[in-house]
Amino acid sequence: MRVNINLASHPYEDVRNFWLRWGGALAGIGILTLILLYLTFTGYADARKDRDLIRQRQTQIADRDRESAQAQALLNLPQNRSTRDRSQFLNDLFERKAFSWTRVFEDLERVMPARMHVVSIHPETNTDNQLELKLVVGGDSHEHALELVRKMEASPRFRRTYIEKEHFPLPGQNVTDAVEFDIMAVYVPETGVSENRAAEMKSSDHGGAQ
Repeated sequence: MRVNINLASHPYEDVRNFWLRWGGALAGIGILTLILLYLTFTGYADARKDRDLIRQRQTQIADRDRESAQAQALLNLPQNRSTRDRSQFLNDLFERKAFSWTRVFEDLERVMPARMHVVSIHPETNTDNQLELKLVVGGDSHEHALELVRKMEASPRFRRTYIEKEHFPLPGQNVTDAVEFDIMAVYVPETGVSENRAAEMKSSDHGGAQ
């Protein structure tokens, strides 16, 4: 029987195979670590920029609110109330002069579907100081009312159009329409507002809604 005994003080080790086997893995881990550190650093830098931008916008909003409050307080002083009232009167006058019944009916005629008609129109200024129309339209179906809303939204003259209510005639009422609809819409007069500007305002509203 033959037994092989290694009597060397430093037994042989295949160092080359060891480094080939584990060196690649260590290099990959090192590269991955560097990538993660880079992504962490850039993410922190971007987040810091966003925080600075948000803080800047909040400061600007606070400054605008403070200026608005100061201007309102100044207008509310007894010696300035006549100026405030005159300014409001002039603003209302400009809005009324910008409103044309003939133009409104012409704009509605362009979008009104067949077998529908306007029963009444009530214009007023909403909280955003915009000219808002409350329309009562009569017709024979809900689908035609939806068609009217779609056409009004596609027109540069109307924005934020929606059906608020619908009414069915009671038995015995002398009403020719099968159903009436209360439709709300913001009206954009052509006077002082270009077609391109009106289209931009509509696009901005649709983007906010989304």
